[in-house]
This record gives sequence, structure tokens and C-alpha cells, in this order.
Amino acid sequence: MIKLKVNGNNQQFDGDPEMPLLWYLRDEIDLKGTKFGCGMGLCGACTVHINGQPMRSCSTPMSAAANKAVTTIEGLSADGTHPVQVVWQELDVPQCGYCQAGQIMSACALLAKTPKPTDAQIDSAMNGNLCRCGTYLRIRAAIHKAAEMTASNKAAKPATKASRVGASLLPNKK
Repeated sequence: MIKLKVNGNNQQFDGDPEMPLLWYLRDEIDLKGTKFGCGMGLCGACTVHINGQPMRSCSTPMSAAANKAVTTIEGLSADGTHPVQVVWQELDVPQCGYCQAGQIMSACALLAKTPKPTDAQIDSAMNGNLCRCGTYLRIRAAIHKAAEMTASNKAAKPATKASRVGASLLPNKK
């Protein structure tokens, strides 16, 4: 039996421990936001956070998620008000949108680690996320704007444990 926490909810899995986490998320617990792209961990469409780190769920076996916290695009915010989601919409980042859940998850992980990234840091962090529509410049602009938005929110409020060092970008991180 594999136990894990998905978007803050305790889950159990009794199946094949080598089954990709992606199939568990999509088929077993009906979280369809995480997309299947290449199936080899190369395109980034299936990116989720495992204990706060961006991981490719198509090539991550269920056994690797045992006793860990998994956050999917659905877990960023219940109503789409996460700063990265907000700026993604404001700047009209997606074209077809297929890769965008993975892009957003990678962007959130970057901002949690590097609250004010440079273009080079963004390019490096997002390098494994492919966008067939080529919205890379809009993606970079959205990451910069989300960083500004998060910094201005922190400046407006006294720092709390949950808001320090980008922790607010990764809800359900315990």
C-alpha cells in the first residue's frame, strides 16, 4: 500500500508501484489538469510538485511518491487566484494551452526557490518545458510579473511564516 498526500488530501494506492504517477492522478483520482505529453519526461506537460520539487509525473513511478506530498495544478489554488495563474490569464500566455499546466508548475517551483529570477534563471528553470506554440516570451514575462506581484504582496503585509521565501507559491507544502 502506497500512502501519499495529493493537494493536501491523504490518498492510498494498492496497485502496481511502478505505475506512473500521472496515470494515478488522471485515472484513479480524476485530476485531469496534469497532461500527458511525451511519456518520457522530456516535454514537461506532466509536471507536478513532489515535496515542493518539480517532477515529471509520466516518468515518476508511484513508489517514488510514497509518503510524499504531491501538488498538481488543481492544488495551487481552488479558485485560480494563485499569482502565477492570475498573471498567466492577464498576459494571455496560453495559445493552445496544452502545456500550460506544466509550465505553471515549473514557474511556481522557480519562484519558490528564486523570488526575483533573471531572464537566464527563468530560461534555465523552464528549459525542460516545451511549448509547441512558442509562447516562451509570454511565459517569461508572466514569471517576471508574478515575481513582482508576489513581492508587492509581501511588502504590503507583514511577513508570516507562510509568506516567507515564496512559500505562498506552494500551498499544501508542509
